[in-house]
Amino acid sequence: MKSMHRALGIDTSNYTTSAALYTDGTVRQQKMLLPVRKGELGLRQSDAVFHHVQQLPQVLERLFQESSGAVTAVGASARPRDQEGSYMPCFTVGTGTAKAMAMALSVPFFSFSHQAGHIAAALYSAGKLSFLKKPFLAFHVSGGTTEAVRVVPDREHLFQAEIVARSLDLKGGQAVDRVGGMLGLPFPAGKYLEELAMQSDALFSIRPSMKGADCSLSGVENQCRKMLEEGCPREDVARYCLLSILAALDGMAAALQKEYRVLPMLFAGGVMSNGIIRSALTEKYGAVFAEPAFSSDNAAGIAVLTEMKYSGAY
Repeated sequence: MKSMHRALGIDTSNYTTSAALYTDGTVRQQKMLLPVRKGELGLRQSDAVFHHVQQLPQVLERLFQESSGAVTAVGASARPRDQEGSYMPCFTVGTGTAKAMAMALSVPFFSFSHQAGHIAAALYSAGKLSFLKKPFLAFHVSGGTTEAVRVVPDREHLFQAEIVARSLDLKGGQAVDRVGGMLGLPFPAGKYLEELAMQSDALFSIRPSMKGADCSLSGVENQCRKMLEEGCPREDVARYCLLSILAALDGMAAALQKEYRVLPMLFAGGVMSNGIIRSALTEKYGAVFAEPAFSSDNAAGIAVLTEMKYSGAY
């Protein structure tokens, strides 16, 4: 009888403590948001590291209470993206814990980038892991990243991701959280900003600031502040913010479609859980999106990639 593989993935990002188990094609995951004081727009890395140290044992305990059995491989997010010099201290908590668990269990350890985990989680949730067998375009839009990468299969690393477009300044998630802060919304502001925006039916003519396939989002924050100062309804400001991000992503996608033509598009990252943006880009480009639970920071993709490396599936 063939033994069952159980791959454990750990991700300790700047926003969330996450762990997931991938068994027989199914992911089980647990995660906890890092605590952020009211009115603040994030955490210092030293504070994020402290909270991950406190929260990761709780997350792992919940996960193993939900799903018992022997772990056959362990993986972790070790860096933000697959680029030389890419580093954030918060990822050392998950990596260190994962390495220690792998040694204690005498099982293999694999490391990946946080971005690779987002891509894999999105593909898993959309039932599109087969994308990894051919080139495609992946957009990663979050608080720390707004960029598009061309993903190509790679035998050693599963896939390689080359940046082909990006935001030249503010990131999509930063725009959401900063405008959310102006509007008095909790951090992270994504779901609250969307709820507020859905109360508006205001129409805007938005021309994104583009340089080739790259975009600029700094003007979004400035315009939203101006709108508030001029007495514009809060729901209209929220809607303008989200439609401006949509316009920028549409501009990036259109430029890349001209260059790469038939490559399928995947959208991942916390901002891509937004229904307004998802609906528009799906309709125009037939784009693939992660389900909301797999859009925000999570360890599901790391667990999936760990199993792939362990089993040599791709």
